[in-house]
Amino acid sequence: MPRRHALSAFVLLALTALAAMLWALAAGEVGVGPGAILSALSGSTESLGANVVRELRLPRALAAFGCGGLLALSGALMQVLLRNPLADPYVLGVSGGAAVGALGAMMLGLASPWCDLASFGGALAAMFVVFGLARGEGSWTPTRLLLTGVVVAAGCGALVSLMLSIAPERSLRGMLFWMMGDAGAAQNPLWILAVLALGVALSLPVARELNLLARGERCAQALGVATRRLRLAVFFVASLMTAVAVSAVGSVGFVGLIVPHLLRLVLGNDQRLLLPASALGGGILLLLADTAARTIAAPQQLPVGVLTALIGVPVFLWLLARHPR
Repeated sequence: MPRRHALSAFVLLALTALAAMLWALAAGEVGVGPGAILSALSGSTESLGANVVRELRLPRALAAFGCGGLLALSGALMQVLLRNPLADPYVLGVSGGAAVGALGAMMLGLASPWCDLASFGGALAAMFVVFGLARGEGSWTPTRLLLTGVVVAAGCGALVSLMLSIAPERSLRGMLFWMMGDAGAAQNPLWILAVLALGVALSLPVARELNLLARGERCAQALGVATRRLRLAVFFVASLMTAVAVSAVGSVGFVGLIVPHLLRLVLGNDQRLLLPASALGGGILLLLADTAARTIAAPQQLPVGVLTALIGVPVFLWLLARHPR
């Protein structure tokens, strides 16, 4: 892709992200204008609107943007490593493990920080189980890893169904809402953004090797790429980013599946462009979906995972119709 066109695409993504952030800070039952938003961010006023922006909307918007970027970047990495266009951050059972941990903490009546910690621990445990079972006594392949992840995800789904069936009434609504995605419960948005920045920083240096790996493992090995070490490192980074995102906002689907596909149509399959663009595009999508989720039926809040699915299903069907092969 010509450098000028790539630069234009990144400028457009950055402007879209800025517009989405401004809408997220302005929209809601308490309307806040652009001037009031700037005053609130600068700390020069203590009005009701300023407090709403600083204490409620800004942390939630940053968390939604960061988690969307994590999911989309993880999806882009997994699609090139597994060489499977249907791969997304939940394909290895990480989301299922996070759900088991979070719902177990909710059943015990633990506070929100402990639920987040349990969710993160469950995601990491699922990741290590998948890697251990896929490795076995021999070397693992992308197909073996994919199938192992599907099986582990199915087992986690069974445990989630069991927990929901025996959960007390006082905990059931919160558990169901978490399962459908809720960016309002996210804590420490700066930590989420730091993990996203770290994920981009770790991914870009190996983008050239990923381009070679996308052409085939033998081709990459012939050109000097240590494919086994590269796969392990990138799978671990992608799973870790997914664990952070799922523990923060719950199960939000289709972001890691749709965003890399759409950007690949515009930017091509050069990972040096696709990976940072996916981080921006995923953040934009989840930020827009979360803002819509809390404003469409206000004061009632819709699960953000439902909106991403409603967006992702028709887009994916359109992609299938556009490229039937």
